[in-house]
Amino acid sequence: MPAYRQSVSWWCFTPALLSPEQFVRAAAEIGYAAVELLPETYWALARDHGLAIAAVDGHASIVDGLNRRENHVRIVRELEAKIAKAEAWGIANLICFSGSRGGLDDADGIAATAEGLALVARRAEDAGVALVLEVLNSKVDHPDYHADHTAWAVEVCRQVGSPAVKVLYDIYHAQIMEGDILRTIAAHHCWFGHYHTAGNPGRHELDEHQEINYAPIFAAIAATGYSGYIGHEFIPKGDPITGMRAAFALAQAG
Repeated sequence: MPAYRQSVSWWCFTPALLSPEQFVRAAAEIGYAAVELLPETYWALARDHGLAIAAVDGHASIVDGLNRRENHVRIVRELEAKIAKAEAWGIANLICFSGSRGGLDDADGIAATAEGLALVARRAEDAGVALVLEVLNSKVDHPDYHADHTAWAVEVCRQVGSPAVKVLYDIYHAQIMEGDILRTIAAHHCWFGHYHTAGNPGRHELDEHQEINYAPIFAAIAATGYSGYIGHEFIPKGDPITGMRAAFALAQAG
């Protein structure tokens, strides 16, 4: 049995495919430890079904993010408020975003992002909450997003130097931008605080109709001793509960 736990992303299933009640009931019955990216209105519903909350957005927005210092006052205020809520609700991770490149070079964007996260890192440490900087692809889904390669986000974490600041390694996005998933996990897993999954292309189920071979990826993550969450963030083409169950079983095999 792998040491990691599994979560599943709300927005991929609810409300388009399942009601909130159907979604959390299915997640709990399948064996998920947590759900994530759900509106605060439904945090209590998840808890009532025995589910933790693995991650929520820490601040706005994907486009106007931490790589511009003029955003820091707002983002720090938003993160401080979310850290307090995360501490109260036992939420493990707050997702953070670099913002769009907008002509910035990498060194300046990395430095600014690290400076912004450093402003709240100690507060997150004290609360036992991780600030996870998400790697997103700039090729298909998020044009001009700055933190579009693993090395970029890892360097931010190096510069902050806090155990509370980690990378959200989204396997779907990383596959689009750079591939080399197994070697990246082996080399950089100590910087990874959370994982996301989905099939590529299309961000659908983790099945044989897409190009990512997830079984060895889950085995590689398990081999590192990782004990945090792997969050499934795929949009099902087929029956949503069947997809949730299949992803759980695949990852549980480790």
